[in-house]
Amino acid sequence: MFAKLDGVSRRFAEIEAELVKPDLSRECLRELSQERASLEEIVAAYRAYKQLLRDKDAAASMLRQESDVELKALAKEEIDALQIKLEAVQQQLTLLMLPKDPHDKKNVLLEIRAGTGGEEASLFATDLFRMYQRYADRMRWRTERLSVTLSANGGFKELVVLISGKDVFSRLKFERGVHRVQRVPATESQGRIHTSACTVAIMPEADDIDIKLDAADLDISVCRASGAGGQHVNTTDSAVRIVHRPSGLVVECQDERSQHKNRERALKILQARLLEKAEAEQRASLSADRKQQVGSGDRSEKIRTYNFPQRRFSDHRINLTLYRLEEIMNGDLQAVIDALHADHTARLLQQSGD
Repeated sequence: MFAKLDGVSRRFAEIEAELVKPDLSRECLRELSQERASLEEIVAAYRAYKQLLRDKDAAASMLRQESDVELKALAKEEIDALQIKLEAVQQQLTLLMLPKDPHDKKNVLLEIRAGTGGEEASLFATDLFRMYQRYADRMRWRTERLSVTLSANGGFKELVVLISGKDVFSRLKFERGVHRVQRVPATESQGRIHTSACTVAIMPEADDIDIKLDAADLDISVCRASGAGGQHVNTTDSAVRIVHRPSGLVVECQDERSQHKNRERALKILQARLLEKAEAEQRASLSADRKQQVGSGDRSEKIRTYNFPQRRFSDHRINLTLYRLEEIMNGDLQAVIDALHADHTARLLQQSGD
């Protein structure tokens, strides 16, 4: 690990030397600044570690050379205290050197789709959206609906939301998968418990450098926007439908009255879905061990059960069960997300030690 840290420190120094050059292009400046930011915390911790080593060596030298009993005792106390600090910083460095997800700092396109369960699934999709929106509010993130398709009862058949803020993808990336709900629907007259499901996709917001769209690959059409039940939202051709011919992906957006805004939103969703598709194909080619990691992103796996009669929340990937479903549905997700991250980190540490 320390050989790698020396390499990181050298690279950090190279970047700093490059950044002061006056003839840097804007793109090069952006890339170097991003790389510097990604290394800064590691380099700072490594410098602190080396300073602690120097301080410990100095204290050890004093212990060897000093004849005064009280000064020797002080030196021994300092060595013990420095050793504790060294072990803490070494643990920090171990965590910082674990493989990083390149998307962790990015914003997220949250996509929720009603699955099995008909109208009840669309109502649960609405509940999931509220849960994530309240969590976003707690984290001081900003949410913006990009695309909404309503069901006949006013629930969400499909919803795409842009969530912007600090480390959004890092916090939400383990939410993707199939979420199952068990409860008595409002329309159930005999009190029977029904099981429904929704799929949640967490897509990093794609930059132009991630996914470049060729206009020749796009079929873009416009039509009048319509709402649930076929009623017209407006009488202008503002709804936008984009077909990406190479992949077959189709995106529709009609929430804004402006055709231009709908087109921008549809392109943003398309870029995110293309990025997710490319990475899903990459994940599918990895080893069996890698596939078993938390956050593999397989949208077919059932990751959660929300059991309302028992007030039970279960995450099946880490065998986590909590009997505080009401609080969780109100956006109190921190304990769940922290547990998923701790499990993921433990797996990475185990792999790094193999």
